[in-house]
Amino acid sequence: MGTVLDYLREYGDYTLEEKPFNEVDSLILSQFSYLKFDEMMLSADRQVEAKGKAEEREKAAGPEAATDRVEKKAGMAERAAVSLEEIFRHENYDSLYGDERYRRDNTALFLGMYGSRRFHDTWIENYVNRIDLDTEMQFSAVTIHLPDGMVYVAFRGTDESIVGWKEDLNLAFSEPVPGQRMSVEYLNDTTETFTGDFCVGGHSKGGNLAVYASMNCRENVRSRITAIYDHDGPGFRPEVKAQGAYEEIAGRIRKTVPRSSLVGMLLYSEGRYEVVESRTIGLAQHNPYSWLVREDAFVVVNDIYTGRKFMDEALNQWILSLSQEEMHTFVDTFYQVILASETDNLIDFTANWMQSLHRIRMALKELEPETEKAVWQTLRALLDIISSNMKERFRNRNEADREKLEEGIRQLELDFRKQS
Repeated sequence: MGTVLDYLREYGDYTLEEKPFNEVDSLILSQFSYLKFDEMMLSADRQVEAKGKAEEREKAAGPEAATDRVEKKAGMAERAAVSLEEIFRHENYDSLYGDERYRRDNTALFLGMYGSRRFHDTWIENYVNRIDLDTEMQFSAVTIHLPDGMVYVAFRGTDESIVGWKEDLNLAFSEPVPGQRMSVEYLNDTTETFTGDFCVGGHSKGGNLAVYASMNCRENVRSRITAIYDHDGPGFRPEVKAQGAYEEIAGRIRKTVPRSSLVGMLLYSEGRYEVVESRTIGLAQHNPYSWLVREDAFVVVNDIYTGRKFMDEALNQWILSLSQEEMHTFVDTFYQVILASETDNLIDFTANWMQSLHRIRMALKELEPETEKAVWQTLRALLDIISSNMKERFRNRNEADREKLEEGIRQLELDFRKQS
């Protein structure tokens, strides 16, 4: 058994014609979308401007000037598309690995793709990367053209920015977040640049965006989608699903989650998912480089760990029990407290975590009494749900077990009251 990196080493010499595209390939492309292509090509919203400038130069050069000659003179910065070969040879190649969390693994991923027959001739276009603090949006996507002609539209998950994690929390609301709305626009727009069928996918929030865009895009776009790969991405509130064509695409969704999934089971209740074994434990299993692969497929187990599944169900029940006002208060307050660490990304936050936590504790003390009370009341609702669910689950246990459980719950409640 190995990981996606071992899969690349073992099966990289097989072309997609020799060994058809599979879920492991999808996870590779989803993780590929986390690479920072900003220095390699123009983002999609600047490509129109660049194309116009190139056409102006072509006209100025005379009727004999050819478009390909203009592209060569324009250089990489004004290319609407770029190949793995060009990325590898780019002067700012090292900027690909701006996410320090996965620098080593992401480097191995790109070099594994570049050095393989399976992915070497891949090229990308329509890269978008936007972070907007005002609208609390972190959005990135790229359209990937594989050597066999297949097209994969990949949505990036949460990056290292604090605002990216805030947008994850916002998924608990009934209204779509800015990144979700942008995913629909992106899918509608990028599919106009190529013909034929295609796949959509992503990891973490990227999986959520892949599903959201697919169920809300134009009908003539949705009909071309052959598969939607959701790798441990959050689900949706019932009212959000009801607003889109979820039932129409449900049969094309390929959802995979690790055995200790939290993110992928958030607001997810469909029951249709594949559970993948991981080489690590706990919430660290969200890291796709920890997922186990045997030969050319994931190592699949029966279900999520019982304890983890219990907590996932309690968390979802809690979220759906809160009013939108209560959820907004909790999420906004939590975000403001995190911002008190005076960092804008998780790399700096974790690198100086003692200092960050000290600032957070100070921020909690500065909350308005009513806000502080609302936050604790919200957390109390979560504790009540956990307590109730535990009592129900252990209802048929013997009397000694029930007494032990009830004593544990009472102690939790005492500890909670001390904190609040």
